[in-house]
This record gives sequence, C-alpha cells and structure tokens, in this order.
Amino acid sequence: MQAIAHSSCGFAQQMPKHTDTTGFTPPTDRSLGRERRTVMLAELIASIGLALCTLVAATVVSVGIARADAAGNVLDNEGSLFAIALVLGLLFVVMGGFAALPHGPRKSRRS
Repeated sequence: MQAIAHSSCGFAQQMPKHTDTTGFTPPTDRSLGRERRTVMLAELIASIGLALCTLVAATVVSVGIARADAAGNVLDNEGSLFAIALVLGLLFVVMGGFAALPHGPRKSRRS
C-alpha cells in the first residue's frame, strides 16, 4: 500500500481540478459562446441514438416473443395460472404508477 501512495505519478498530477458538472454542461468558470450549437447538436444526436436503440431493442424482443410462441403453450396447459399471473402483473403496473405520482401539496414558486 505504501508503494502505491508514493508513486512517481501521483493522484494530484493526474487529476488537478475537481469537476463539479459532467456531461454536456459548460465548465463552471466560463459560459458557452460559440460552442452552444455544437453542444446542442451533440445532445440531439445522443437523444436520437438512444431512441433508435430503444426501438431496435423493443423490436428484437417482440420478434423473439412471437417466434417463441410461449403464450400459446402456456394457455393450452395452464390457462388459469396464466390469468392469475396476468392479473398480478397488471396490479404491479398500477401500483408502480401510483408510486410515481407526486406526494403532498405542491409548493408554488412565487415569492
């Protein structure tokens, strides 16, 4: 442990400043000037890429479920168990929706 602490390239040389913000935000010591358009374009490309990847993943999962035909096999053998699982799944979705709702009275932003 002592050898790591006293190495020739110390932590202070590698990380000279603390970064308060990360991502596409400008540095804290100066405001954005001409870079604002570049930052906007980078955010737009990242958002479109995320949306496309989500769409591809949903399509792949849907095709996999359709090819597996798992629902047909379950319904043939154990239809009542499938119905109970479906109702429980819907119950969990509704409970998650209620948990996401805001709690308590809203505070106004007016002074």
